[in-house]
Amino acid sequence: MTEFISLSDIESAPAGVWPNTPVTPFMRQTFLAALERNGCVGPGTGWTPSHFCNDDLLIPAYVKDHSYGEYVFDWSWAEAYARYGMDYYPKLLLSVPFTPVPGPATSRGNELPDNFAAVLNEHCHSQQLSGWHLNFTTSALTEQLKQQQMPDCPHQRTGVQFHWFNRDYESFEHYLAHFVSRKRKNTLKERRSVSGQGYRCQRLTGTDIEAEHIHFFYQCYLNTYRERRSTPYLNEDFFQQLRQQMSDQMLLVICSNSEGPAAAALCFYDQTHLYGRYWGALVHADALHFEACYYQGIEFCIEKGLKAFNPGTQGEHKIARGFEPVLTHSFHWLAHPGFHQAVGDFVQEERQHILQYQQAARAQLPFHRTS
Repeated sequence: MTEFISLSDIESAPAGVWPNTPVTPFMRQTFLAALERNGCVGPGTGWTPSHFCNDDLLIPAYVKDHSYGEYVFDWSWAEAYARYGMDYYPKLLLSVPFTPVPGPATSRGNELPDNFAAVLNEHCHSQQLSGWHLNFTTSALTEQLKQQQMPDCPHQRTGVQFHWFNRDYESFEHYLAHFVSRKRKNTLKERRSVSGQGYRCQRLTGTDIEAEHIHFFYQCYLNTYRERRSTPYLNEDFFQQLRQQMSDQMLLVICSNSEGPAAAALCFYDQTHLYGRYWGALVHADALHFEACYYQGIEFCIEKGLKAFNPGTQGEHKIARGFEPVLTHSFHWLAHPGFHQAVGDFVQEERQHILQYQQAARAQLPFHRTS
């Protein structure tokens, strides 16, 4: 069985665990370290870094005291534990914090070591954790974990996100040509509404993104949380560090009118994908969110030849704009045999509803049937 050590500091991992070409922006040491260095995870946050590491790879992991910031919702499981006088927290989460992006579980993007699920089981027993949860797995990792031969193997849970796919579109107009007439007119109407209100959107990448741009973006991001009477997970220092160290993978959209900047959306990208992550506005303007978060991203993907655009979780409003329902996967193991079985029954039943929902959502896509 592979031997791992536990790390509480991502920057102390051996240099050899990081490949020359990062597998996703969020699996870069820079991104994960910025979360720790700027206090987004660590003491007082309910996210205690507890990474698994050997000489070849690192697997980000956190001991959680709550379920915020995960996007695979298990609050009802915690409530069930409480009804029986048991503690659901702390638990172990293997995931990039606050990042619901399907991706690899390791720094090198390969599959997990053989028998790693058994390693996690034993770790939870020894550390008195209620169980472990691995969120947003790749297709390859999903298949690997489904083949686990264990008496109490982890349960697979299924969800839905809405992703955009580039089918060799030459322009945004070429993309819209694949829409049925009514949906195409609706999209054009939204874009004209934004320009008609006097807004113009600018896309910034790389060294064109300056500290003042990130400061403005953060004011927008913060305001959106305030309006929801919520507290943001991330602080400005985190975003400023990313600007300094990985702006080569950042896309910042800033929307302005005659009075100045009014809204912003921050995305990340790699060689094949764009990932929409953060949005905020200081104004309420018709369709401005759709323009900044979706249409500008689609245009960027077409210009750069990127294959897909993952704009984040939830949002059925994405369907009418051409974002297709795709399945996401996570795996869950609970140390208590009775609750582990109950969760297995739940996710099996839930999966049937998810598959029906995906089918219904797909029927609402705006494309011609032959597209």
